Amino acid sequence: MAGVPRRSLATTVLACALAAGALALAGCSGTAILPAPDLPTTPVILDEAAAAAAISRYRASHGLGPVMVDSSLIRAASYQAEANARAGQLSHEVGGPFDARLKRAGFGGRYAAENLSAGSTTFDEVLKRWQVSPEHNRNMLMPQVKRVGIARVDAPGSRYKRFWALILSDG
Repeated sequence: MAGVPRRSLATTVLACALAAGALALAGCSGTAILPAPDLPTTPVILDEAAAAAAISRYRASHGLGPVMVDSSLIRAASYQAEANARAGQLSHEVGGPFDARLKRAGFGGRYAAENLSAGSTTFDEVLKRWQVSPEHNRNMLMPQVKRVGIARVDAPGSRYKRFWALILSDG
């Protein structure tokens, strides 16, 4: 290490690492401390049975069983769609941890997954988006899934306007 004492090099490396970490945190903290907007929202009445039938047809085309509408999952999906719409953002965490939301809604199964989307006008449109997204598609094609809850909440003042939540479970 020609001309640079070992202690100086270690100190320099540590100082650079700390500075990089501080810069990274500074970039994150701006949005983390701002309160989420509380946008006006409107729940949309959906034909949940038609949505479940469309999901069942899609699952059948992949050799899987049908799904049926579950009122506790509709409550959980409605809560999450509303939370996203009020915040004006799409996030699985904005309404709280998934497990806690399911428990609060009365969910009693072992397997569950959540698909979120924003912007789509119709259920057919959002279903197509989920089908071409590998992670969302995997959720809809979970073999254990037997029940679903779907919800849409509109927030006209938000960037996306329409917020969707689909929760799928085994029971």
